[in-house]
Amino acid sequence: MAETGASPPPSTPPARSPLFRAEQFVWLTARVLEQHLFAYRFLRGSPEAVEAALDAYRNEDGGYGHALEPDLRGPVSQPLHTAHALRVLDAIGRCGGQRVERVCRYLTSVSTPDGALPAILPGQRGYPTAPFVPVVDDPPSDLLATGPVVGLLHRNEVWHAWLFRATDFCWQAVESLEKSHPYEVQAAVTFLDSAPDRPRAQAAADRLGRLVREQRLAALDPGRLDAFPVASGYAPGEHHFPHDFARSPDSLARAWFTDDEMTRSLDHLAAGQEEDGGWPVRWRRWAPAPALEARSLVTIEALCTLRAYGRFVG
Repeated sequence: MAETGASPPPSTPPARSPLFRAEQFVWLTARVLEQHLFAYRFLRGSPEAVEAALDAYRNEDGGYGHALEPDLRGPVSQPLHTAHALRVLDAIGRCGGQRVERVCRYLTSVSTPDGALPAILPGQRGYPTAPFVPVVDDPPSDLLATGPVVGLLHRNEVWHAWLFRATDFCWQAVESLEKSHPYEVQAAVTFLDSAPDRPRAQAAADRLGRLVREQRLAALDPGRLDAFPVASGYAPGEHHFPHDFARSPDSLARAWFTDDEMTRSLDHLAAGQEEDGGWPVRWRRWAPAPALEARSLVTIEALCTLRAYGRFVG
């Protein structure tokens, strides 16, 4: 029996700490996948449990569906679901092998003529879908869908024929960006942070950082949000902050912001934890289930960002 007053085991967050409160929120509201992902990241859970939970979303075509990305309901495979699956596999160190070979075959099968990915395939039509996600018959190549996938595959040193043309598309798309919006910039950063040509990635990131500041895409002072316009089509109050672009100190996007700007951003993120232990969804809420499912994703992401910057141990 443990002695009275003994410290809790390392896997147990201190009671009422931000991590403890977030853990209670996850156990109360999250899907099984996010419960296992939280346990893996913060409670010494097993990667096998995460992988098994992720399998429930995988389809026979090698893609993923079943509302893995909460704003796209229904069973059909979509590139955005597959990008989400790769983020999970990357987080647990399992982004490789036969599983990812199947994913790359799926990506090849759904690519546009220029070798990149559309955001949403027309098979989504007929299933509940967020109203801000357009479903069209002949969807174009999209950096928002392609950049994160290519970046994560390069990050994990995956080599597949699909990557060659898709990488070329990402370079062209990133280097030609003029008028952009925060989610597109985030996709570009995910690509640039892992692109093999590091000098080219650094140059592209420097240019992108100037664009972000010139177009005021990042709210540099959370106390003066009226000075930073919300992007067209975004929900009221759907601002993005430095930490949304530079999710870790080693991201190329970290150089876009001063130490004071990053400190204010992280303070704002830490203060955003709500009474129930979760962080809020800032984009438009269109149905109860997607909003609730997304909150656990946002909560885990917030904790990972804060930990990456040394804001807590867990």
